[in-house]
Amino acid sequence: VQLQAYGGGLVQAGGPLRLSCAAFGLPSIYYTVGWFRQAPGKEREFVALIGWGGGSTPYANYADSVKGRFTISRDNFKNTVYLQMNSLKPEDTAVYFCAAESGSVAAIPSTYAYWGQGTLVTVSS
Repeated sequence: VQLQAYGGGLVQAGGPLRLSCAAFGLPSIYYTVGWFRQAPGKEREFVALIGWGGGSTPYANYADSVKGRFTISRDNFKNTVYLQMNSLKPEDTAVYFCAAESGSVAAIPSTYAYWGQGTLVTVSS
């Protein structure tokens, strides 16, 4: 299983950016993909996830700090999960990682077995 996160870059505060996470080798579409971020000197923190709760429709969860600004979505045909980030703030600056795990998992990094390499997002004020 491989995850490739890309789309990071430098953006001005208030601007948008879209991250992508391409997944290769996952056994089925019934997996949860989460986005996490880590700023310098800080612990890795949860941003958003899209997963399965047993039904046919995926569900999404967001950290309070990004609710209303970020949207997570997935394209099962392309095996890609997107994180649309709007109204970016300087405090959103971090390396963003995507992670995947089969089934329904929580917003805790240790519950994910597969990780991408991270992509840097820098928001200038």
